[in-house]
Amino acid sequence: MTVTTRFAPSPTGRLHVGNIRTALHNLLFARRHGGRFLLRIDDTDAERSTAAHEQAIHSDLAWLGLAPDQMVRQSDRFALYEREFDRLASTRRVYACFETPVYERPEGESEPVEGRSPHWRFRLDHDRPIGWTDLIRGDQKFDPRLLSDPVVRRADGSWLYLLPSVIDDIDLGV
Repeated sequence: MTVTTRFAPSPTGRLHVGNIRTALHNLLFARRHGGRFLLRIDDTDAERSTAAHEQAIHSDLAWLGLAPDQMVRQSDRFALYEREFDRLASTRRVYACFETPVYERPEGESEPVEGRSPHWRFRLDHDRPIGWTDLIRGDQKFDPRLLSDPVVRRADGSWLYLLPSVIDDIDLGV
């Protein structure tokens, strides 16, 4: 398996030292293992993302000598997100929610509200822990009963960070 890492800034402002640290760590980890380093521009926030900020990201990374092996832009991948969203909806992993974005209703769907478009939530499995092995911190776990089902799509149809990022990581082999 080829190691693939990614740096995924949003073009909504200038990079800061925390961004650069993440990019550097991911590039060095990929290089150490003979892998790939991807730059993914997370431009799903159409209102705040700008071409000038994206160009600044590219310029800053070039100035620092952090050259990605591949670059993708989330706004170019909406058809992929739509297909995966439809697949998740058909299996009832995502559902329409007419409540406010913060709520404590683990049972899921709420009743439609006339004149209001739903936002969409990802249905967590509340009967098994969320777990993974972190390369630095070791085994990590969360109890999903303590979490609300996360919103993955806004009422206007635009994407929040979570679902496109997971779809991209799987599709790109991160």
